[in-house]
Amino acid sequence: MRKMIRRPTHPGNIIKEDYLVPLSVTIKDMAELLGVSRKTLSKIINERGSITPDMALRLSRAFDTTPDFWLNLQKNYDLWQAETASKEWQKVKPIPPNILHSNATLNSEPSA
Repeated sequence: MRKMIRRPTHPGNIIKEDYLVPLSVTIKDMAELLGVSRKTLSKIINERGSITPDMALRLSRAFDTTPDFWLNLQKNYDLWQAETASKEWQKVKPIPPNILHSNATLNSEPSA
């Protein structure tokens, strides 16, 4: 697993800094252009909301980008959050290759 050194930029910050500010557009006006509520867009811009596939499609159409661009930004941010918020996932033991790549199951009894 790769370790991210710095916190990835939240997609909301990209919307704000690369589109709203330079274009002098308000959250309310941008929300109307995207066909979403002001509250929905505000949550994303203030890093309290996530980019959904539907929102990624809307943003890609509005800003001439791709849905993958927005979803990858969100994925990278979410993974970083998960890696830093809890270390519980580190307790998971890898499944041995001989079991992982065979027809055996972890808790199966030998067949009679």
